[in-house]
Order: sequence, then C-alpha cells, then structure tokens
Amino acid sequence: MKVISVIGYKNTGKTTLVTKLVQELSKHGRVGTAKMMTDHRLDNPNADTGKHFDAGADMVTAVTNSELVSIQRDPSIEKAIDALADAGMDFAVIEGAKDKPIAKIVLGDMEEGVRNVVAKLPARSDWDLEELVDIIKEQPDHVTLDLLLKQIKETPGIEKVGGIGSFTGIVRVDNEDFRTSQLEFESYEKAAAASIQKIREEIMQQEGIIDVLIHHKVGTIKPLEDIVYIVVAAGHRQQLFPALAETLERVKSEVPIWKKEITVDGNFWVHDHA
Repeated sequence: MKVISVIGYKNTGKTTLVTKLVQELSKHGRVGTAKMMTDHRLDNPNADTGKHFDAGADMVTAVTNSELVSIQRDPSIEKAIDALADAGMDFAVIEGAKDKPIAKIVLGDMEEGVRNVVAKLPARSDWDLEELVDIIKEQPDHVTLDLLLKQIKETPGIEKVGGIGSFTGIVRVDNEDFRTSQLEFESYEKAAAASIQKIREEIMQQEGIIDVLIHHKVGTIKPLEDIVYIVVAAGHRQQLFPALAETLERVKSEVPIWKKEITVDGNFWVHDHA
C-alpha cells in the first residue's frame, strides 16, 4: 500500500486535495483515508455507541445499512495506516500528521524542518493530479503481516497448502552488552529487491513449498516494532519449518541491508539485521 500525507495550514485546501486524490487514485486501485482530528470526538456521548465507549469498552463497532465504524482507545495514525493496509487498500491518503515519518505533500507555506516532503504546492490551486499520482506510486509500500497472510492465501495452488508459517523480526531492546534505543536500516533498493526475489524463487523450488513472501523494512524503527516478515505456505509442516528457517538465514546473510544500532552509549553498524 502506498501512503501519502497532505499537510498545510488552515484554509490551504487540504481536504479539497485529499478528495481529488481519492477520486484520481480510485482509477488505479482501492483507496483509504485517515484524518488527524486532535481534540475531536467522532461518537456522540449521548448515543448508544458513546455510552458503550464511556462505560469502558476498549472497542465499539457500529454497523448501519451503509457504514461500519470502529471506535478504539489508544489511537495513533500508525494504527490507522495498518488498519487500511490490512483491509487491502492500495493507497492511503492521510490528512495531517505533519510530524510523522511518511511522505508528504505540503500546501502553501510551512515552517522549515518538515521531513519526507515529496511535493510542495500552492494553496487552493489547480493541482496536477496525474503528476501527484505518479509521485505517490513511487513511494515505498507499507506492508503488514496480516496483509501478507491474506495475500498468500490467494496464491495459485493454495488448495495444496496444509500450513502457513510466519516469522516476524522485531527490535530487541536488551542485547546483554547494550540497550537499543532504535535501529536504522539502509539498503541498495534495487539490489535488495533482486536478492529477496532470488531467495524467494529458490525456496519455492523446494518440494512442497507453494509460496514465499518476504518484506524487510528500511528507515528508523523503534523498540519492539516489526523489522522483517517472512511467510511460507507449504503442503506439510515437515516442509514448512525448514524452509522458513532457511529463508530467514538467507535474508540475514545475502540481502544488502545494513543496520545501525542506536544505543544509550553510542552507535555502530552491523550487517546481521534480523
């Protein structure tokens, strides 16, 4: 899923651009949106759903003839983006979230220091939507484990599968000799993609292996956040687990991705990244 954020001061046309992007991107796939709404409440405290939530429910789902709305505690834009990916969206357009490390289209004047800006546009203008769509398509994919599990269940030959196994690598904090504050991953994108594809194709040649999906994140990843996903579908568990382990070891040793450990005592680079 490609993710883009539209940011700008009040009355710069953010919502207008978001709706235009939704209309244009819908020609290329499924589109979801999210909006940062600080100090705003979506559910009416006098409605039944509001009363459920105020009573202490951790999640309230409301179903109408045309809508399904979920209200949850501990909100974050990251959770919203994950939910859109898990729902099978091809594109996510976010209104707001200027402090988040996602690609941004800036409308009008915005203070210096905003990161990940991919386009700066005049406020309330006739924007080139086709050019913006091309920019959005160039962004890295946002992938979740749930999305990969759904994808692998749609693979040709799934009727031969007797088991699906997955590995999720996360940022380990306690490393015995040091504590990790965060990790930074860098890669040669084309070379890394080619290496991952080679591993995938070779593992799939093994007897009983129906499909293999691999995704490794790059950029800054915080403690306990996910780093890498590997999903293997096989006819039998005896075929599945060795293939899953071999795929992981090959990703660690062969894919040109470098890890920088950011610790409380200093920083250093390592290649063993999972």
